[in-house]
Amino acid sequence: MALDQSFVGRTYPPTAPYEVGREKIREFAEAVGETNPVYTDPEAAKQLGYSDVIAPPTFVFAITFPAAGQIVEDPQLGLDYSRVVHGDQKFAYTRPVRAGDRLTVTSTIEGIKSLAGNDILDIRGEVHDEAGEHVVTAWTKLVARAAGEA
Repeated sequence: MALDQSFVGRTYPPTAPYEVGREKIREFAEAVGETNPVYTDPEAAKQLGYSDVIAPPTFVFAITFPAAGQIVEDPQLGLDYSRVVHGDQKFAYTRPVRAGDRLTVTSTIEGIKSLAGNDILDIRGEVHDEAGEHVVTAWTKLVARAAGEA
């Protein structure tokens, strides 16, 4: 069943603040094979003008994807998550994510379309710091495969 087009433009409430920890950044950098010391060594980060370590660019997915759960779990939308695959991801940064940041995410349905029986859902996550300053926008594309596909 096709998703309801009237949901396009719907914005969900901001998430509770997520505190970015230095250790979480280090663990993420190691998990993705990132060896740049700016992600793990506070002194290396300070030499480049940062107050602490910064996160690799894709780190923010760890908070924007769970935030999109508000949309995925909205019973009125009717998305069958058992059929969903991650279709695409992109980010536009105002500044890097830093250890110590307290970030919130506000998710908006940016687009819904059907293609060959598949529902394609585009979600925009706006990430702001504790002062309300924009940090990054993340776009996530989810594809709910047609019911006949294995």
